Amino acid sequence: MAIGSLDDVSHRYYEYISDGKVDMLLAQVDPGFSSKRAGEVSFDLKVVGGKRSVERSGPDRYARLERVMRYLDDHGDVGTVDEPGQYFRGILPMAWGPMRTEEGSDLLYFGGRSERTIVGLGGSLHHHIGAQPTDCRGTMRSSMPVLLRGLVEGEDQVPHDDPEALGLVHRANARLGGVTQKLEFVAKRLLHGPSPYPELDGGNERWVLLGSPLYVAQAG
Repeated sequence: MAIGSLDDVSHRYYEYISDGKVDMLLAQVDPGFSSKRAGEVSFDLKVVGGKRSVERSGPDRYARLERVMRYLDDHGDVGTVDEPGQYFRGILPMAWGPMRTEEGSDLLYFGGRSERTIVGLGGSLHHHIGAQPTDCRGTMRSSMPVLLRGLVEGEDQVPHDDPEALGLVHRANARLGGVTQKLEFVAKRLLHGPSPYPELDGGNERWVLLGSPLYVAQAG
């Protein structure tokens, strides 16, 4: 079974699911599924008296993710961390934790590396499983400019070109430190290029990869 195929989706121990990316992709690959859910939410909103949002139930959340992942497995450009396509999947030991942007939005960042590639994954703390609304200040979109602003901690400025941005990801991973967990993920590729710090990489040729995850789960 390929990493990211969801034959056993409901039994994974998820740390993060990006409902925003899942909903966006689902509307493109299965409009009928998306429309059906929109009708159910509309009905639920009336029943509960006009609450602004309805939290997704576990089974619905997993079913939506499963539908998107099956489409990506069958038709998407999904590579590995060492050879990423538009999307990439992997299992790596990763350190992770929250980072806060100057605008007050909250970023959840995962950092790890394979033998060839330094990997950073970032998205909204809101999508951390079990997060409460009070845990998150503002909104956090998983676009590369916003992600990079979230990684600027003690830096002079946000990078303006790819080598500077790759260096920022490299340094953010070095700052994470701490205990790692073996994590499984599928993510959208945002940035990929050669490491700007060969002297820090033992003289080995390494690449740096930044992505925005669809999901992150604990691996066995």
